[in-house]
Parts: sequence; C-alpha cells; structure tokens
Amino acid sequence: MKSLSELHIHSVNKHYARRRVLSNVELTLRSGQCCLLSGENGAGKTTLLRILAGLESPDSGLFSAGQDELKWKQCRKLLQARILYLHQQPYMFDGSVRFNLAYALNRQLTRQQRKAHIEQALAWAGLESHAQESAKNLSGGERQRVALTRAWLRRPDVLLLDEPTANLDQESRRRTLALLDSLRSEGIALLIASHDQTHFSPLIDSHILLQEGG
Repeated sequence: MKSLSELHIHSVNKHYARRRVLSNVELTLRSGQCCLLSGENGAGKTTLLRILAGLESPDSGLFSAGQDELKWKQCRKLLQARILYLHQQPYMFDGSVRFNLAYALNRQLTRQQRKAHIEQALAWAGLESHAQESAKNLSGGERQRVALTRAWLRRPDVLLLDEPTANLDQESRRRTLALLDSLRSEGIALLIASHDQTHFSPLIDSHILLQEGG
C-alpha cells in the first residue's frame, strides 16, 4: 500500500468485552472527496476513526489502496503517517498561535522557510491578527481553525474529524466549513463524524450511517 489517494476498508469488526461495536463496516475514502459518518452515541464513530488513524486495532478487517490488501497491523505505520485525526476539542500547545503552527512543520526546513510557511498558513486561515496570541486563550472556533491550519501544513492524504463544528457559533461554523472545503479542493480526503448532516451538506460526497453494533 503506497498511496492513500483511495482507501478501502472491508469487513471491519470490533468488540469490547461482549459488546459488538462495529460489524462488517465497509468504507471508501477518495482524494478530494468528503464522507459523512453519522450514527447515535455508541454507534462506533469514534472507534472507527481511531482504527483508521492507526491508534486502535480492529478485531478483523482488510485495508486496501490500489492492488494491495492488508491487515491493520501490516498498514498501521502508513495509516499513522498519512492520516491525521482531529479531535472534537483540538489540543493547543503552550505558546502562541504561530508556535502552534510551527509544530506541524518539517524540522529540516530552514528558519526562513519555516517563517514563510507560517505566514502563508496564517493568511490561508485568516489568523494573522491572532498570530501572537496564546493559543490556549482562543475561542473554540479559533482553536478549530488553528487545528485545521496545522493539518493543512502537514498535508495528510486523509483527514478525520470528530464533530468539528460542535458548540461553535454560526460565524465560527461558517469559517470552519470554508476551511474544510479548501482542504477538500486541495485533494485531501475528509471523513467527518457528526450527528448533524445539514451543517455539512455542501461538502458531502458520500454518507455512512453506523447503527449501534453494526
């Protein structure tokens, strides 16, 4: 499996003790497309995101991109390298917004290159006026924009998002959706876990509904 421009997962199953969380889940993620993952609490949305991010192993399942078809353990390192998982409440490091963005950059870049990348990222997300602010003092919507900008700098093949607009006001939601649309237009595949399909309807190319235990 060399590229995640198109990722297929087949027959993914997961149990916790005697409780079945995921049963024969099938999913395809394609470059530049957005898939909505919905379902009630307990349906396994977060578990599936963690499996795709290489953070939690399924009981069984196959993963394929191109001609290769592999078990989770065989492709775990690639999943971790090429898929980025953003939590509902993005983590902010101590320090400024600029410092938080710098964390996503390749350490081999020169100081001048790093500065140029950060300035470009601040402009991309409209965060110029917040560059020197403490990231931990930002509003929820601003934190989400910082997290999405770090993702933009890292250029993953797939971006997993867990309720990215939860508890945001209308303007913050609009800004977040605009950044997600920009990421998708640049060829990043999006998988958004959310209870509310209406917020994301302009972005959605496909929809997966998880039932509890299935």
